[in-house]
Amino acid sequence: MSRTVIAAVDGSAESQAAAEWAAREARMRRLPLHLLHVWQDWSPASAHGPFTGLDTAPGAGASVLRQCAEQIPRNAADRLRARHPGLEITTEVVNGRPADVLLAAAGKAEVLVLGSRGLGGLAGFLAGSVSLAVIARAERPVVVVRAEDEQRPTSGGGDHAGRYRDVVLGLDLSAPCDELLAYAFETAEARAATLRVVHGWSVPKVDGYDPAAADPGHGVALGLREAGTLTDVLRPWRGKFPRVDVKEQCMVGRPAGHLVEASQDASLLVVGRRIRRAAVGVHIGPVTHAVLHHARTPVAVVPHL
Repeated sequence: MSRTVIAAVDGSAESQAAAEWAAREARMRRLPLHLLHVWQDWSPASAHGPFTGLDTAPGAGASVLRQCAEQIPRNAADRLRARHPGLEITTEVVNGRPADVLLAAAGKAEVLVLGSRGLGGLAGFLAGSVSLAVIARAERPVVVVRAEDEQRPTSGGGDHAGRYRDVVLGLDLSAPCDELLAYAFETAEARAATLRVVHGWSVPKVDGYDPAAADPGHGVALGLREAGTLTDVLRPWRGKFPRVDVKEQCMVGRPAGHLVEASQDASLLVVGRRIRRAAVGVHIGPVTHAVLHHARTPVAVVPHL
């Protein structure tokens, strides 16, 4: 089955930014775009028309809400068709629990794109709790976009008129995975962007006195070892994607802080999330959780085993 880029829309500025991001992504990947709006029927059996002063028949309230809900993806699609002529765009309205509907959609998507108020807003179904619930359980890539996010080329007016800013990949060398690396390289190649791979590492703690640990050259040796391992991990991927310019950054310190800093001038930050199918708990991981809250650029979370 052919996959699509799916963007969740709720009428907010954040979801409009997500839909625009998704439209550009769909064009670059030569895929159709599907706009999805989730609504929940909270209407009573009968409703009162607040602007007309007319009482509606029993059950009409849900019909009115449904009509309003259908306008949200339809209006978003009209705006995007004007900006992206030729892009295939479909719309859908689903009644249900937002997290459940979005998770089902993610299973059919090449990538699911969500808007977010910094994962802390209260209005709209793309508030933090829903976004985090979807990210924690989705088994396809999920991209989170804020209203102020920007992923356009550095210059020029079209998709390919200028180069996109770097794609930043956060890579844990203790568990590098093909899904994460493939997504990052494919995304950088589609944008003709540099892929900046950031690995943060910490000097191992020493119990008791260790003369080697006190040697200034000890840290240098550890850094060279980490950098060499990073180069070894990336070597086969450079061969698979020869057109992608790759920059390696191996730094001491907390990975989340390095990634947030690196993402400030990037078009996209890519991080991984290990798939865990436990019945309880939110399984995102501390680094991914931190960058979702603090990074200002769009963040792609790629699940992997």
